[in-house]
Amino acid sequence: MTAFNIQVVSDTVCPWCFVGHRQLQQAIKLWHARHPESSDTFNIEFLPYQLQPEFPRGPGKSVDKEAFLRAKFGDAHRLRASERLTAIGAPLGIAFRFGGRVGNTRDSHRLIELAKAHGADVANKTVEGIMSAYFEQERDITTREVLGEVAAAAGIPAADFRRAIVEGDEYGARVDEASAAAREGGVDGVPAFTIQDRFRWSGARDPEDFVKLLERVKQTSS
Repeated sequence: MTAFNIQVVSDTVCPWCFVGHRQLQQAIKLWHARHPESSDTFNIEFLPYQLQPEFPRGPGKSVDKEAFLRAKFGDAHRLRASERLTAIGAPLGIAFRFGGRVGNTRDSHRLIELAKAHGADVANKTVEGIMSAYFEQERDITTREVLGEVAAAAGIPAADFRRAIVEGDEYGARVDEASAAAREGGVDGVPAFTIQDRFRWSGARDPEDFVKLLERVKQTSS
């Protein structure tokens, strides 16, 4: 048996992080389908990263997403990226939409940290819920309303969400420190993956490539 420990550094408004998240999930399904006799386990730890830490913090401070992307990348690049993401996302079950609003992601990362305290399944549902809300539903994930709905759907008690996210700044220092540590450790793009604290790569990968890497990890661990 191999216990795969996978760290995923990502930002909740990075489309390639959503792609990489779904690709990793598919790779794990492929692994179990091809190794039905194994008792291999997968422990995925989500770690925060902020692509735009300079955005003002808190709800109500987001900006129009299309206008932001147009100003940052230009129309031609933005449209090409949208077309590519739409094509890559479709087979993964992602229906990308590109409107809505974008803002500081610190609160969404705090919610993920809260979710981790409730177990791996809740954390995974929270990551999925935040990214789906942002990329597929064009919702503003800086708002307490949206984050609260994601938390409830993932199984986080309302009292815990209110205490940690609405009334307090729980996990804020952890998010700040982890994001800074990732940058200091050489992460300059996301998603970034580490398996067994040894095998590292960045960027989204085809699920088959994930499986090949998992095979390599298993061979070196045996």
